Amino acid sequence: MTASLPPGGAVLDADELDARWADAWRPEQVAERLGGVGVAWCVVAGWALDLFRGWQSRTHGDLEIAVPAAGFAEVRDRFPEYAFDAVGSGRIWARAGAEVLAATHQTWVRDPASGRFLFDVFREPHDGGTWICRRDDSLRLPYDAIIERNADGIPYLVPELVLLFKAKEPRPEDHADFDGVLPLLSQARRDVLGGWLKHAHPGHPWPARLARR
Repeated sequence: MTASLPPGGAVLDADELDARWADAWRPEQVAERLGGVGVAWCVVAGWALDLFRGWQSRTHGDLEIAVPAAGFAEVRDRFPEYAFDAVGSGRIWARAGAEVLAATHQTWVRDPASGRFLFDVFREPHDGGTWICRRDDSLRLPYDAIIERNADGIPYLVPELVLLFKAKEPRPEDHADFDGVLPLLSQARRDVLGGWLKHAHPGHPWPARLARR
């Protein structure tokens, strides 16, 4: 978020959200619609780890993609029949305008006919072609270094960054994701992730496991 949240917005109800996310899209559905787009987008979170693995390891409650904030409009234009609702601090702003978008980070794509949410768009800070970590702006990397593609050409965030974000307040599924991906990480990936974790989360248990051969 880049500013204080504006007034308004509906309070999110957890039980209602489960139902409204029941028809969330899969990565290939978004990738088909975004083919040829000039924005450095990628799948993030749990689905990104499964794209790295090469198979689906578990059920996913939603689908999240990340785009450079300045390229959001280009992505949104690929889905003219859907509504883009901004989300922040437990509230949601339907068909958010510029003020709300500037003050939030997440955007849920909604089917107006059914009210169901299809996928989540993270609007990320960046400096031109350089990605900036929204939790630590000292971590800056070129997009070419943080996006890989699976065998079908679907772009995904590299696993070491996915796990860095999952490490902040890990849920059981985040620990399970770490356990499942750890054997697939090269030593170079382990070393990079271990360094990031020690900087961002001193005392976190994952670096010790990354160091084991």
